[in-house]
Amino acid sequence: MNFMKKNGIGILLCLVIAIPAWFLGKLFPVIGGAVPAIIAGMIITMIWNDKGKAEAGIKWTSKVILQSAVVLLGFGMNLGVIFQTGKQSLPIIVCTITTSLIIAWILQKILKVPANTSILVGVGSSICGGSAIAATAPVIDADDDEIAQSIAVIFFFNVLAAIFFPILGKAIGFDTVHGDAFGIFAGTAINDTSSVTAAASTWDSMWNLGSETLNKAVTVKLTRTLAIIPITLGLSLIRARQSAKEGRQAAKFSFKRAFPMFILYFVLAAIITTVCVHMGVNAEVFHPLKELSKFMIIMAMAAIGLNSNVIQLIKTGGKPIIVGASCWCGITAVSLIMQHIMKIW
Repeated sequence: MNFMKKNGIGILLCLVIAIPAWFLGKLFPVIGGAVPAIIAGMIITMIWNDKGKAEAGIKWTSKVILQSAVVLLGFGMNLGVIFQTGKQSLPIIVCTITTSLIIAWILQKILKVPANTSILVGVGSSICGGSAIAATAPVIDADDDEIAQSIAVIFFFNVLAAIFFPILGKAIGFDTVHGDAFGIFAGTAINDTSSVTAAASTWDSMWNLGSETLNKAVTVKLTRTLAIIPITLGLSLIRARQSAKEGRQAAKFSFKRAFPMFILYFVLAAIITTVCVHMGVNAEVFHPLKELSKFMIIMAMAAIGLNSNVIQLIKTGGKPIIVGASCWCGITAVSLIMQHIMKIW
């Protein structure tokens, strides 16, 4: 009862946006349902800045509903395919993460961006957006303003990616018969899980691929998300060394905070599916869960749109936006180059 009292209004608002967006996506597969949901949320935010009692439910939807949708995608996926996809995409992931961190470090020196902001934007761009920022911030002692600004920058480029990457994929000639190439592109080049799922869902809708692209993109993205652990561990060791020199106590690395538990649940869902199919259960049994997952993604996109104050970001972002844009462009270019080298595209 307390949960609904606290979150009910925000969840209901996201649901009200998601339902027409879902039907719009069915009527016009070329745009899908995720993009209209994001845009609707952003337009509402321009008019309605103070969310009041709806704010808690909107934040809950953007995080918990999205993570639940990813877990549901695990049903109907074969564990062997997941490991194969992760292995295939690993060289691209390593290159894109390295590129983003180097660009963020160089621009921090050139533009004199605050070190914490530059690190957070670089980590958020290269790994998994807001989740990476949340895991990294305590390790580097980032303050609330640095965290908020970094997340705003990441959200801005997330929204752009969700809207424009399917158009880019078509323009550069990605295979439209199979979702592999665009799925790997989305999973390695888009910052946050939310926009990865939005772009992949749109690509599936455009070319009637069911959930093929979405499955591929999510698997690649979750593989990439695991990089939070070594990155935050490395940063904690660097900070500990700096703090020791200055005689201060450094924040300790936390595996629990760094490891996103929904990845484990996703793998467990895939294990259940793999075992069931091996025992003779028809894979179509899991189809309703996948459809529910797609709707939940649209609902989460509405929440992301409601959380994105683009006008405020443009007014105050300045140098962090340049860092975010540069990381984003660098990751996109490296992902495409690596796919070309590996003959995926």
